[in-house]
Amino acid sequence: MDAIDRIEAVFETHVEAGLHHGAQLAVYHEGEPVLDVAGGTTGPDGEATTVDRKHVLFSCTKPYAGVALHQCVEDGLLDYDDPVVDHWPEFASGGEKSEITVRQVLSHQAGLHQTAFDAEFEQWPDWDAAVEAMEAAETTFSPGETAAYHALSYGFLVGELVRRASGTPVDAYLDERVFGPLGMDDTDLGVPADEPDTTASLAGFEPGERAREHGAGLDTFSNAEAAALFGEEWLHRAVVPAASATGSARDMARFYSCLANGGEIDGVRILETDTVAVMASEQTAVEHDGTLGVPRRYGMGVVLGGGAWDKFGTVSPERVFGHGGLGSIVGWADPEADLAVAYVTNGIRDEFEHSLRTNAIADAVRAALC
Repeated sequence: MDAIDRIEAVFETHVEAGLHHGAQLAVYHEGEPVLDVAGGTTGPDGEATTVDRKHVLFSCTKPYAGVALHQCVEDGLLDYDDPVVDHWPEFASGGEKSEITVRQVLSHQAGLHQTAFDAEFEQWPDWDAAVEAMEAAETTFSPGETAAYHALSYGFLVGELVRRASGTPVDAYLDERVFGPLGMDDTDLGVPADEPDTTASLAGFEPGERAREHGAGLDTFSNAEAAALFGEEWLHRAVVPAASATGSARDMARFYSCLANGGEIDGVRILETDTVAVMASEQTAVEHDGTLGVPRRYGMGVVLGGGAWDKFGTVSPERVFGHGGLGSIVGWADPEADLAVAYVTNGIRDEFEHSLRTNAIADAVRAALC
């Protein structure tokens, strides 16, 4: 069994064990795709999963939006240390909220991690409502004082900054400047109205539950609630830049391979090498993230490796950067090893179990290719 076969064998054990109904795994090494596989089904009663099948990407959406904002900085439209109000005057009328910077938004230090809009699911597709909610939101800690994962607000803040700076809505911007140039043909921030929604079905699992033994596990409150909500077509078509992109592992691995190679792949450059270094530089490290309650290292639009909670391997190097998504998905880049990995599933598991399966994949990749 060669190195790539050993990686695929770990992937197949997860499918066979019933950890999810279906999954995709894509790996790039030295700028070339070396593995692109799919297994299982698109849902409890679905058809066979393929490598180009769309899946909900959850928070793996965040780095896509982050790159768009970094491009705006490269274009001279704003700077990292600009106050948000310089580009979005209605964002704040005074006080410490007016001091929030672009850098703090990208690194989850803005103090807006808890807003009433987080629970107003039906309003998420209304961009104007989201913008107004961000304008009305009040800080829960002083900007820059600490870090707390901005699970939903990150996307609306970043997306509106992209729109204000560039004049282009963030979904159209990503199509023009990121997804299109990179050939990420299976990825959308908002499935277009004139295209069918072919996104794989989601299932939520209780701790220890297996897809093949007990079905979809839809009596799990938190995971099932998330699976039901993010399984809705209206949400797949919504522009929620923190959580609603749909796409494939193949596309995500290509995105991270581009970043691992300093922002360029196959002659296409989406960021300058120095900008990628800034994106992947530590902005803050906290022992207790204000939202997640775990140690966390943040770059600018990405999470950094080297900790027990990053899901980039059992012991990932600090240089690794990427992002995970709700109990189901992860993508990351290792610039020194010129390695990029994306693992996408349609089964939302307990965070501990999610970490076990994503770390097992990452460890197998490192053992084979590093």
